[in-house]
Amino acid sequence: MITETDLKHLRRCVELAETALEKGDEPFGSVLVSASGEVLFEDHNHNGGGDSTQHPEFAIARWAANNMPPEERSKATVYTSGEHCPMCSAAHGKVGLGKIVYASSSEQLAGWMSELGAKPGPVYSLPIGEVIRDAQVEGPVLELAEQIRKLQIRSFERKQ
Repeated sequence: MITETDLKHLRRCVELAETALEKGDEPFGSVLVSASGEVLFEDHNHNGGGDSTQHPEFAIARWAANNMPPEERSKATVYTSGEHCPMCSAAHGKVGLGKIVYASSSEQLAGWMSELGAKPGPVYSLPIGEVIRDAQVEGPVLELAEQIRKLQIRSFERKQ
């Protein structure tokens, strides 16, 4: 069940995704929140320079591994504008982060890109639960998905 607190953090993720797009990166943003509700880390994509591993979810996993004990990581929540890709899901699982809440799903993204005629990327799109055992996941959040869709369309059109 998505709460008002979840929506607040997801809206911040959408803002970060828009910032990424404005900087020439793909529109994704993520926020790490402690069990007590403190925002610990936030980031957006930094892949405009050609390094497509510069995802915010991966940066969160790295930051958490270096700055949080395992028991705190497992109780933290990662909020993100788009469902983790397999690389980010694996990083999340490897460092033992807790719940994931996302605004739009990888299935939605694939559908939007297909409608635009985009070719699939080199990595298969898998739901988080197919990468992380016993993942706690909530999403998509339909009231935010349209905003994400518009950002993704702008990103696609800019590349054409």
